[in-house]
Parts: sequence; structure tokens; C-alpha cells
Amino acid sequence: MENNNIYCVIMAGGIGSRFWPLSTAERPKQFIDILGLGKTLLQLTFERFNKIMPAENIYVVTSENYRDLVADQLPMLHESQILLEPLRRNTAPCIAYATYKIHHLCPEAKIVVSPSDHLIIKEELFLDEIKKGIEFAGEKEVLVTLGIEPNRPETGYGYIQVNEKFGFRDFNNLFKVKTFTEKPNREMAQVFIDTGEFFWNSGIFIWSAEAILNAFEKYLSEVNALFENGKKWLFTENEPLFIKKSYSECPNISIDYGIMEKAGNVYVLTADFGWSDLGTWGSLYENHPLDKLGNAVSGKNTFLYDSEGCIVKLPNDKTAVIQGLKEYIVVESGSTLLICRKEEEQQIRQYVADVMLAQAKKD
Repeated sequence: MENNNIYCVIMAGGIGSRFWPLSTAERPKQFIDILGLGKTLLQLTFERFNKIMPAENIYVVTSENYRDLVADQLPMLHESQILLEPLRRNTAPCIAYATYKIHHLCPEAKIVVSPSDHLIIKEELFLDEIKKGIEFAGEKEVLVTLGIEPNRPETGYGYIQVNEKFGFRDFNNLFKVKTFTEKPNREMAQVFIDTGEFFWNSGIFIWSAEAILNAFEKYLSEVNALFENGKKWLFTENEPLFIKKSYSECPNISIDYGIMEKAGNVYVLTADFGWSDLGTWGSLYENHPLDKLGNAVSGKNTFLYDSEGCIVKLPNDKTAVIQGLKEYIVVESGSTLLICRKEEEQQIRQYVADVMLAQAKKD
């Protein structure tokens, strides 16, 4: 496969508040070695795509606040490959910015768009599906996403309902998309599973630069006009000022809501390659080695007694004895300690807000 015109956009601007206190606004989860592999999630994502395309074709879109973190963790990137967002405006403006840059360099580019913080266990299978998507997007004006075969009625993911299989080459897992569905409750998620028509929405996309720019023009004309009218400033010293002005005028909108749910040329490649968006402590638990009582423990000097189903992540230089906890999250990072029930982890964002408010009052 010719890879000189294959590009990747890694979205790395999120703040990962559900992984607090390990993930903070100053150092979000994509910049942390959450899995204990000696590499951050961003580094793992970069290395994954670098296997099928040159490093100079990989772009990272992130917040201005994280420029140094990206540069430190991916020193092989030229500064022009780190695109800085002055404001958080969700995924549509992020993708528009990166696409206009890539299209300027390579009008015939095929682009993979991926979050920076996902876990992929079966990388070879994953990359095979990416290659198939690139092949399809290289021949048809299509918008492709990856759908994950669900193995449980998950309420934390969006779902994709598929229509009939689409005939292309010898692909047997390519479908026309029928609908996108937001995160369901548990009962509805079980209904989705039972029908066999629904797949988890991975948030990973493949398309040609031309196809996605045409979709922006048709479905998000306001966003498209901002970048189209100022594209002459890209790759000039005026680019930061242009981006700052454009983002201040951009709506806060996701690519899913703005384009994917509206377009008629959306397809999904379905697969099971050991995927998790690592969006919560619970999702980390699902992908972490467990002891004989079902505890996921990180920390060399942590001792558990009569404790079951817990997530424990403590610094190696701390000694901790935990007795009698069942289904709890115990995490220490810096000067902050979190102890809460696993079933209540959706409250963590509120805890963060309360802590920040209390600290602001002290200051």
C-alpha cells in the first residue's frame, strides 16, 4: 500500500476529568502511562499509526496548554505537526483545521482520525481494518468509521446501527450506516445487543481529504467557511492569529452530530480488535490484570486483605494496607487521594468541580 499520501490526525486536546486525580487539567490522561507499559497513551497511539505511515504524515491536534507535553513525548514531530487549539470546540473544528492543513500539502490525501487515548489490544487486526478503510476511501467518496462488536450492554458508549452489507472487493464486514445512537440506558443497550444490528462507536474515522471537506461544505458550512476564507494564512506566521479568531467564532460541535449523523455516504467497518476508549476507571479495570479476588492493583507496596473487585492505583513509594473494601476505587496522585465506590464513578466529575471550587475559595 502506497503510504506517502496516507495521513493521521491524532486528537489530543481532552482533559480526561473522569480519570481524576491521576488525570488533571495540567496533565490529562493521554499524557500519562495509565497502563503501566512505560509509554503514555499518546505515545502508544503514535507508534501504532507510525507502523503504516511515515512520522511526518502524523499530526497531533491539542490545546495550546499541552504543546510542550506533546513535543516532549513525541520529539520526532516537527513543530508544524503539532496543531494548537486556543479553545476547546469539540471534534468538528479540530478535524476541519487539520484537514485544511493536510489538503494544502496533499490534495489527494487519505486521512485517519483517531483519539489519542484508546486501548487497542490486537494491533495487527486493527491496522488491517485501517488499511481496508483507506483502500475503500481511496476509491469512493465515503466517510468510514470503525464499529466495535459489543460483548456487553455498555452504557458508556454510543452505538452505530448498521443497514445492509455493502459489496466492495472481498470485504465481508463493511456496512452502510443506518443510524447513530447516543449512550443508552442498560435496558436499551441490551436490546441493541439482542438485535445484532448495533456496534459500539469507536470515534475512529477514515476518509479522503476531499470527501470530508465536501461534507463540511454541505453540512457544517459555517465551520467550513471560517477555514476556507482564511486558508491562505495556513503555514504562515499569521496562522496562530487566524486560528484564534476562527475558533472564537466556531460552534462547539462534534463531527458525529455535525456530519456523520446527517451524511448519506457513511459506512462502518465492523471488527473486534480488543478496543476500549479508556474513558473511565471502570474501563481500565476491564483491561487490567486482576488478582485472585478480582482486584486491579498498581503499586509495589500495596497490601489488600478481604478486599474484592477494587481498582487500586498508588505510587510505588507509598505503602498502603487496605482491608475490607469491595468494589471501590482507590487512587492517589500528587497530594490528592480518591476513595469512592466503583458504581458511583460517574460522580467523579462533580467531585473535581467541588474540589476546584473549594480551592478557589481558599485562594
